[in-house]
Amino acid sequence: MIDSEPDAHVIGPGLLATPFTADEIRAATGNGKTIRVLVEEPQGSQQFRVNRFRETDADGATLDRWSSGADGVVQGEISSARVAWRDLQAHAAFPADRTVLSSETLSLPIGTVDCLRYDVRETPEAEAATFWFSVKHPGMPVRYESPAEGGVVRTTIVAIEWQ
Repeated sequence: MIDSEPDAHVIGPGLLATPFTADEIRAATGNGKTIRVLVEEPQGSQQFRVNRFRETDADGATLDRWSSGADGVVQGEISSARVAWRDLQAHAAFPADRTVLSSETLSLPIGTVDCLRYDVRETPEAEAATFWFSVKHPGMPVRYESPAEGGVVRTTIVAIEWQ
């Protein structure tokens, strides 16, 4: 019998494979990587959020997060926390029995992207939250939609830059 290496995309029993491994996220994330997202609420309000990585190393990075207006000016406090690449990978570890995995192509402000789509239900009766991960952009989903009172909250990456 031949022992095979465990799949680094599967981080635990009962979980689907994640779209990226911790090493793939690390390789795609350098000092100064800045991700700007647009959050659209069901009632029509919008806000921008920014994530910036710094002090990256083999284990993780410091992640700065803040809100901004459309003009990019920081609004409120900047929060900073150390994050591990493995923990970022774990954010996309969804239960196999409550998740449907498919492929879809989206047209977004960052371009046309081929995505892995995860439709995830907290319970069998619940509305699904949907996560789209671009196969060319290891890390957070390029779009995320979650059920909310009055509709759906949609979060979309609108820019990926290095500062």
